[in-house]
Amino acid sequence: MRRSGGLFPAMILVSVVLAGCGPQAGPPTATTPGATDTAPATSAAPSPSVTSTPPAGQATTTATATAKPPAEGTVWMTFTTADGQLAFDLPAEWSVRDPAGELPEGGGAFAEVTNEAGKPLATLRTNMATGSTCTEKYPFSEFETQELPALAQNGDVPRYVFETRGDATAPGPADTPAAAYGITTVEAPTGGSACPIFHFFTWPPTAAMFGAFFNPENNVTPGAESLPYLEQARKYMDTPEYQDIRRMITSLRPAG
Repeated sequence: MRRSGGLFPAMILVSVVLAGCGPQAGPPTATTPGATDTAPATSAAPSPSVTSTPPAGQATTTATATAKPPAEGTVWMTFTTADGQLAFDLPAEWSVRDPAGELPEGGGAFAEVTNEAGKPLATLRTNMATGSTCTEKYPFSEFETQELPALAQNGDVPRYVFETRGDATAPGPADTPAAAYGITTVEAPTGGSACPIFHFFTWPPTAAMFGAFFNPENNVTPGAESLPYLEQARKYMDTPEYQDIRRMITSLRPAG
């Protein structure tokens, strides 16, 4: 199944529309704490729940996993979006472009995170209008999931998730990456199938996103290049880069 090379290509049966266009925000602000070999305390979070969903008819098993610590000598920084509303932590050698494109009418955030090689790893956007229609479902797996109470709105607590759609016998949506990590308010699927991936969460004034589709051209897993796409996605979880991505995304919080 051919995969799109974009970071967030349009998904089949999912419509995402910007809320108009307007002037860009001012320059971003970032603060860099002193060198440390661990992430800042503000990004600390409970160990995520890892859910493995087998084919229909088999039992679902849930286990608890402990995130790997950052590499020795890693320096982390705190980044605040240009609109001053949100902040997150990231390795100091990574870069953030903000704004990364045209902002919707009324402002918001539009920041793209890249690694030291310039590969895009995640995009944060707010003030988005979203909608979805589910007419087909696919086999799915949730590699891991973690609630993010710092981003709760009106009692809805979003969660970080790394999940897939499709398998070797039943591919996911055509021309759409079938593995993604990010924040969502969509409840965990049940049964043996799920709607296409839809990673958006409630955030004033409308909705926001922070994550990316897994793309082997950006999310490089050494030694796994010859493996099928979904196997590469699973092995990517074991890389230090993915551990840093998860730590970064789950550190998202209101600025200040």
